[in-house]
Amino acid sequence: MESLGKMLAPDTLRFERTLRGPIERVWAYLTESEKRGKWLAKGEMELFEGGKVNLYFLHNELSPEAWDIPEKFKGMEGGHGFTGTVLRVNPPHLLSFTWEGDSEVTFELHETDDAVLLQLTHRKLPTDQASRLSVLGGWHTHLDILVANFSEVVPPNFWQRYTKMEEVYRKISA
Repeated sequence: MESLGKMLAPDTLRFERTLRGPIERVWAYLTESEKRGKWLAKGEMELFEGGKVNLYFLHNELSPEAWDIPEKFKGMEGGHGFTGTVLRVNPPHLLSFTWEGDSEVTFELHETDDAVLLQLTHRKLPTDQASRLSVLGGWHTHLDILVANFSEVVPPNFWQRYTKMEEVYRKISA
């Protein structure tokens, strides 16, 4: 299993993943709607400071494997979306934008000899345990699906993987 997300502060988490390059390929999976839609959410993104970020999540379309949506997320069964604002952008190394609920997500890409280190930092999160577990489990699952896409393997079902990862994070935070 890839490394778990880390809480850097009560309202800040970070994940790291190593992906096959080139860096432009990883950047495309962050910024292009169709590629981003394979692991996170579709939607247009204006790549300039102050630009709009439209994200529309269709979790059931991220994998061909079927699984029932957890009861607490039944409201997302037909999809879920929101609009954010680009805070910083420096292609193909940095992308930061507001996230639903006024939190902030930053992707940083660092090239190595034969790979790209992706660092995802999510700031200004609610500090209650339920929110923290949900965000940790969600990002972990989305990143697992991204890695599967880069590895050219069938991605896991989002809801099945999310349920497992939320429980993993619950156990280690107890």
